[in-house]
Amino acid sequence: MSAPAPSPLAIVDVDPSQAPARQDEVLTDAALAFVAALHERFTPRRDELLARRGERRAEIARTSTLDFLPETAEVRAGDWKVAEAPAALNDRRVEITGPTDRKMTINALNSGAKVWLADFEDASAPTWENVIGGQLNMTDAYRRQVDFTDEKSGKSYALRPADELATVVMRPRGWHLEERHLRDADGKSVPGALVDFGLYFFRNAQLLLDLGKGPYFYLPKTESYLEARLWNEIFVFAQDYLGIPQGTVRATVLIETITAAYEMDEILYELRDHASGLNAGRWDYLFSIVKNFRDGGEKFVLPDRNAVTMTAPFMRAYTELLVRTCHKRGAHAIGGMAAFIPNRRDPEANAKALDKVKADKDREAGDGFDGSWVAHPDLVPVAKKSFDEVLGDKPNQKERLREDVQVGAADLIAIDSLDAKPTYEGLRAAIQVGTRYIEAWLRGLGAVAIFGLMEDAATAEISRSQIWQWVDAGVVFDDAPQGRDKATAAVVREIAAEELAAIRAEIGDEAFAAGKWQQAHDLLLEVSLNTDYVEFLTLPAYELLD
Repeated sequence: MSAPAPSPLAIVDVDPSQAPARQDEVLTDAALAFVAALHERFTPRRDELLARRGERRAEIARTSTLDFLPETAEVRAGDWKVAEAPAALNDRRVEITGPTDRKMTINALNSGAKVWLADFEDASAPTWENVIGGQLNMTDAYRRQVDFTDEKSGKSYALRPADELATVVMRPRGWHLEERHLRDADGKSVPGALVDFGLYFFRNAQLLLDLGKGPYFYLPKTESYLEARLWNEIFVFAQDYLGIPQGTVRATVLIETITAAYEMDEILYELRDHASGLNAGRWDYLFSIVKNFRDGGEKFVLPDRNAVTMTAPFMRAYTELLVRTCHKRGAHAIGGMAAFIPNRRDPEANAKALDKVKADKDREAGDGFDGSWVAHPDLVPVAKKSFDEVLGDKPNQKERLREDVQVGAADLIAIDSLDAKPTYEGLRAAIQVGTRYIEAWLRGLGAVAIFGLMEDAATAEISRSQIWQWVDAGVVFDDAPQGRDKATAAVVREIAAEELAAIRAEIGDEAFAAGKWQQAHDLLLEVSLNTDYVEFLTLPAYELLD
């Protein structure tokens, strides 16, 4: 006797008169049945793994340390490799990232990058409009039906020939986020990750195969090899469900949590039939260090975020271990983000910034990375040149095994090896950037240009986490004005009020009132100053999102 069909999912809190255009194209009965099947089968395990995160955090709070797992020593010592990369993912020397709005979809695909990280996660605020519109834009692009003319500017956007387009690697939301607009018969929300993955896979897997590519994914905020195992089980089930050959899916895992840095071999092993590589994600990685070691005392206090470059000893340990691990297993090692936004109005400042980007990409290519990220199309040729100089005509440099790299457990958390301290100006910058980003996010924007950098949700997470950590540690500043030489809740509130007033003066009363500025200010203070550290800023922020 066959098992009963999964309970149908209900679309809730969506006014039919204001539903996104073409919503019914995405939420067909068949697509919803697939998402429901994923939800019924895998959400219980997701829930268990989220609870396990809390247990592990409590253990770190007790011990203030981490180590490689003794129970998986055989995996680390084993002689195994991941599946060979498909042709479309063999050369990844430049990857551009960005949200899945229509304009970005065309610009990213046309950018000259080898890969586009089509982001449903940190670069996309999860409004229902963005969730549905992103799915439509992806399928329209694969069908070459995404061209449009901007009504305001009159500028036309059109795709280049197919052989000039970037390969898409889609990033769903992290495991911690729910999709409140899709619920099962018991009223339980479906995880956002399963909604994003499920709808995308159902709509596009066969279409991508017909185009000579495939359903490729970036997996965000993974904290353990058991979470990678869950994704692998989802891939196996999804391919069987649609009759897609096993091994068609390819996944690149972002090593952007400190716990995952100790389980890189194990994560690749769990996904070995579907693994494509690992990526070094900087801001979320620092956010994870603060989150996990916030009880660890002074030696874990991070300085200003811009002082923590990729050349910091503990960051070098992390990135070089990532390259060595990937290449030992036949996987791609992808470097971090260049978030600079070119400024054509200031050629001198622009040239200096581009020199810094080039130096960063030169370092990554020299270290053995096979590719790297940029946030703006103008940076594609800069990063490409750095990797071209090292790779030449080769698609990657996996043959560089980096056996010279020796990283111990303590090296990954040697935060105090960095000769830098928090500054008062760093505190002000965290408040400035956090307020501006959260305000934009609450208006539905996930990728935001702030002070010459393209910022996403990871920016807000490290900003509010550093404020929290510095206040909790009672950090003393050497550069503060009189009366503000110590990080306290009162000082943070004073600066936040000043910055809110400065924003009002900058944009005017009318624009200020039309925005979400007071909400952003209040939420930043809430998550930065509450005694209990909030696991993810986006959880309370989602409750405020229209």
